[in-house]
Amino acid sequence: MRPLSVVIITFNEERNLGRCLASVRDVADDIVVLDSFSTDRTEAIAREHGARFIQHAFDGHIEQKNRAITHARHPFVLSLDADEALDEVLVSAIRQAKNEEADGYTMNRLTNYCGTWVRHGGWYPDVKLRLWDSRKGRWTGLNPHDRYELENGAVTKHLPGDLLHYSYYTLNDHLKQVNYFTDIMARELHGKGRKASYVKLLLSPFAKFIGDYLFRAGFRDGWHGFVIAMISAHATFLKYAKLRELYRA
Repeated sequence: MRPLSVVIITFNEERNLGRCLASVRDVADDIVVLDSFSTDRTEAIAREHGARFIQHAFDGHIEQKNRAITHARHPFVLSLDADEALDEVLVSAIRQAKNEEADGYTMNRLTNYCGTWVRHGGWYPDVKLRLWDSRKGRWTGLNPHDRYELENGAVTKHLPGDLLHYSYYTLNDHLKQVNYFTDIMARELHGKGRKASYVKLLLSPFAKFIGDYLFRAGFRDGWHGFVIAMISAHATFLKYAKLRELYRA
């Protein structure tokens, strides 16, 4: 059986962390919480659940998640966000995976939005690669949208069950996150020399709404499906508007 390290990055996650850590109790042989100097009860909660608590200044989602892996005691790693938790089916599947030899495992992520489980609009199954042999890959992508990439030839399997994502408790939470994330995305795009034309600024938000609400059946999630599609379109507009402002500055 392969011993498993669970790694989590945090900043002021007292509302979510306890649920996350409780869900991995039966599969984790080692738990690392890499924190960005929280000012709430995050540290106390981590220690109450037996996690090793380490702090480092935040310099990017990708950078921090790669750093967290370096503190894991075992190469077989499950990487979670503090607002995520394993359901019972996924716990059983991960326990079985510890007896297997695949290099990586994907899982479906099911998101709870303001008390509603969202199953359409491109939000489900939202397949994530979160369990892997850390010697055969690394976090990459474009901040804040990180992704884990395994080396060529790595063997992957898909696990049953859901990774439960408790994303936003209120609409205000969502709007704050959109403003924060679009700041990061605009800076990342600017650093790579990307630009936003007026055509992209006008058409991309419209295409985002139509794609999520109609073609990906966001309407089937009722009121929250509509809200999500509208805010996602707004986020697309903000990303490119902020990118244009960076060039104007």
